[in-house]
Amino acid sequence: MMTQPKSSSVRARRKFLAQTLGVSALAASGMSVFAQAKPTLKIGFVDGWSDSVATTHLAAAIIRSKLGHQVELVPLAAGIMWQGVARGDLDMTLSAWLPITHESYLSNFKDKVEIVGANYPGAKIGLIVPDYVKATSLTDLNDHRADFENRIVGIDAGAGVMRKTEEAIKAYGLEMRLLPSSGPAMAAELDRAYRAKKSIAVTGWIPHWMFAKYKLRFLADPKNVYGAEEHVDSVINPGLNTKAPAVVAFLKKFSWKPEEIGAVMLSVESGFKPEKAVEKWIAENPERVAGWVS
Repeated sequence: MMTQPKSSSVRARRKFLAQTLGVSALAASGMSVFAQAKPTLKIGFVDGWSDSVATTHLAAAIIRSKLGHQVELVPLAAGIMWQGVARGDLDMTLSAWLPITHESYLSNFKDKVEIVGANYPGAKIGLIVPDYVKATSLTDLNDHRADFENRIVGIDAGAGVMRKTEEAIKAYGLEMRLLPSSGPAMAAELDRAYRAKKSIAVTGWIPHWMFAKYKLRFLADPKNVYGAEEHVDSVINPGLNTKAPAVVAFLKKFSWKPEEIGAVMLSVESGFKPEKAVEKWIAENPERVAGWVS
């Protein structure tokens, strides 16, 4: 009958195996050397969209702290973001505007991605103006185009709301130029015009912090070019079901309300880093978080 090895010998063997397998010596002293860390997950988002920043950082914080995965956030243009999820370069995005804004992306990649649920219902896109502007509809925008300097201030070229605005210009015969910029640049233009009480039309959407800061409204769209209410969906690469099933279960439950996302967006706009804004929100809303990860 073989004698049991001394405890010091066992510890030495564990340490050797741990070093060989790339596991820390600390883990080897108390954990199985064959335990593997959970895979790092990559989330694509659009950095210039305040709702995308807020939702993505919140989900990432919960996935890290409650589900034990490291998370890498990857800022991208919307089209490349969809492509990344379809190819598996990204595990997910929580910034898919459906069924209208990202319709073309879904059409291109529907066989390579999986929609797991809406994280924000009641979304909307369109042309937005300050409430003091005379124009009330896309049909009368030409009558006031000089007030707007014959221009519409846009965001990233290729974004869904930009494509829809190009369609709107044709559908309504608008004699105005669509100027691409970025989400932050658009917001800066709006701020300058608003403080000077000048007319400005911007491509925009809700949820967005600017609705909490300014008195704004959408121009009426009787031809329904921009479509009805939308929802912001969480979209995954199908491989995530095997790679991180608990994360998929979380995403299926995760959906927050206008006042909730608004609080985080305003915190970020007020100068908080997104990580700090969502950390504060999580600390103040433990029951909501628990409901998503239970």
